[in-house]
Amino acid sequence: MLHKFYTCLALISIFLVSCSKNDDTFEENQDVSPDVDDEQTYVDYYEPPHIKYNLVEINNRATLDSIFASIPDSIDKSVAQKIITTLNRKELRFIRNGEKIIVPEVFTNNILDYSIFPHYYPSASNIDKIIIVAIDKQAYGCYENGRLVRFAAVNSGKERTPSFPGRYALVWKDRLRRSSLDSTWIMPFTFNFHSAAGSAFHQFQMPGRPVSHSCLRQFLDDAQWLFHWGETAKKDTSGKLIPFSGTPVILLNHFDYSRPTGGPWLDFTSNKDGIIELPDNPLEIEEALIPIIQIPKEARASLTNRERYLYAEDSLRARGIIREHVKLTPSINFNQLRRQNQAKKQQQKIENSNSNNTPILNDIENRDGVAD
Repeated sequence: MLHKFYTCLALISIFLVSCSKNDDTFEENQDVSPDVDDEQTYVDYYEPPHIKYNLVEINNRATLDSIFASIPDSIDKSVAQKIITTLNRKELRFIRNGEKIIVPEVFTNNILDYSIFPHYYPSASNIDKIIIVAIDKQAYGCYENGRLVRFAAVNSGKERTPSFPGRYALVWKDRLRRSSLDSTWIMPFTFNFHSAAGSAFHQFQMPGRPVSHSCLRQFLDDAQWLFHWGETAKKDTSGKLIPFSGTPVILLNHFDYSRPTGGPWLDFTSNKDGIIELPDNPLEIEEALIPIIQIPKEARASLTNRERYLYAEDSLRARGIIREHVKLTPSINFNQLRRQNQAKKQQQKIENSNSNNTPILNDIENRDGVAD
């Protein structure tokens, strides 16, 4: 009888321990279960390796050749070249003897490892596509639902025709564009982001500094990629373009033009330097202010909010975006000037021709006594 009692007591103890253990496990699982409302729990983060940079002086072509010769065979040479040109924001042909460039100690086959843009952008997780341009660091990052998919260099507007910070959107695109201001400017893979100002992404020379007329120059492969990736503006039922319906474009900060050469990227010691601080609400950023002086005269009549363009320059100066002593260059239609100059030359040619014929006519009049 006593034996049966102890047997029952043992079974009860085992049952209680088992229940206690199961309860503990359940509580533990509850604590570590991801919150379905916490979107970041499901994000597959990618943390690039830490890569140090060296500032290397290029004494001659052999110095540059030795850099590429030292790259392991496992690394695609075209990718390695793209990494160097992107890190320095310039084409190799613009590197001069005696100039210093950034060279990574380690090359990978993924250019995103060198991005100054975070690989995940939580505030853009619900935005299909968005382009963030850091004017101060002359680069942009493209995101799809918060994930970085492209890192590229730009050369933006020079100080007297700058690329102004603010919110834009892609509008229209043209595979091979001749500038409406100067037909000698041929711009492959043009993607406009401000119709009135004519500002656009496109391929053009990349000397490694802001040098354009407010446009964002790119390397050819980046321009081609963006041309196919970006979304143009949508149209309403009447066929008119809907403002800000294309892929959002956010320009951040402004370039330090007081720096005589290069840019802040030359101060980076690794791929962990210069990481961009992304805005919390990118679609709520103020629409870019564009001074009316940088809108072609023929486009000013169609501006929907003319006053905004009229006071833009004063606002930009008050914010320190345009330096006090800098005088902005008006938008000039070089095609129109060229036509006017040609017309003047033609008129002058006609006048000269008439002037040369006058003595002959006078002589005829004197001899015949009449004029036809």
